[in-house]
Amino acid sequence: MSGSRAAWALAAGLVYLIGTPGLVLGVALLAVAGAATAGCGTGGDPAGGGQVGDRQWTGEQLTHAQTITGIVEQRRLPQRAAVLALSTAIVESNLINVPYGDRDSLGLFQQRPSQGWGSAEQVSDPAYATNAFLDHLIALEGWWRLPPGVAQQTVQASAYPERYAPQEASAGELMNRFWRGPDNPPPANGAAPAAQAAVCGDPGGASTPLDPQQLPPGYRLPAEPNQRAAVQYALAQLGKPYVFGAKGPDAFDCSGLMQAAWAHAGVPISAGTTSQIHDGRAVAALGQLAPGDLVFIPGSLGSPSNPRHVGMYAGYGLIVNAYDEGTGVVLEQLDAWEPQVVAIRRVSEPRGANA
Repeated sequence: MSGSRAAWALAAGLVYLIGTPGLVLGVALLAVAGAATAGCGTGGDPAGGGQVGDRQWTGEQLTHAQTITGIVEQRRLPQRAAVLALSTAIVESNLINVPYGDRDSLGLFQQRPSQGWGSAEQVSDPAYATNAFLDHLIALEGWWRLPPGVAQQTVQASAYPERYAPQEASAGELMNRFWRGPDNPPPANGAAPAAQAAVCGDPGGASTPLDPQQLPPGYRLPAEPNQRAAVQYALAQLGKPYVFGAKGPDAFDCSGLMQAAWAHAGVPISAGTTSQIHDGRAVAALGQLAPGDLVFIPGSLGSPSNPRHVGMYAGYGLIVNAYDEGTGVVLEQLDAWEPQVVAIRRVSEPRGANA
């Protein structure tokens, strides 16, 4: 990136213009998203859990189910692939990203680095692990028409092959909860379908038109130390690529950028948009925004009760976000986001003066 390009990037901004009063619809949606509505739209408890079918799931389990389903949909695979992946993760980890397992097994799918699944860090990442499972799955001839439990066992080589089939019903209920579009046909002649362009928001890109601008004259980073560190980090990533599931340092998705920025400030927050919407505390109105606040909109695959895209308010009416695969980390104006805002979360309270 040239010096002038870098200077422009550090000066561009996702704008969240605060001064407008009113916003009756936006405030109403903020109240909905900040109350008892679960992050995945399941009507669960404040931690994000809820009932799907006849089972109660935690917020973490639903977040992982949503991630798995979203990746299958993004890859244009049939719904059957999501059922197979979800039932496997239910059996292997109960949809919890566990840092342990039999021998060197790790993560949602209990994949083993020693067996060529990837590094320990990679198989512990839900997006990577899901894609690794799907890569092995679609290599099986006619995988979508195999009897219940057979495809999962062929991929996993489990000592307990009988456990997969009974979980397909629960997996199907989870898939139906989070699948957003029509079913996809099986790949022709067994070939893998072409991956669709990545969309943001884990997944679900901002559906607003881009409107980049330079930082206003006199722009200063916030004075409060945590806010300053988080905002400065986020702005420093402008121009970097968007990669679904990425948390930096070379690429980000929208929630990954938020997590990395606040980690830089020493404040841990959740992974994934549907978990981050429960971090910290709710901010009731746009006029109360502070630098570092997380701002949520539905995105291309979300809804008001299940937002799938997040940006960070940078002060001075600016927000930064990882937009999509074709655009990367950018800035936008608030008037492009304002009609869609459904939630604002403050993950760190100010400790001092603020710009």
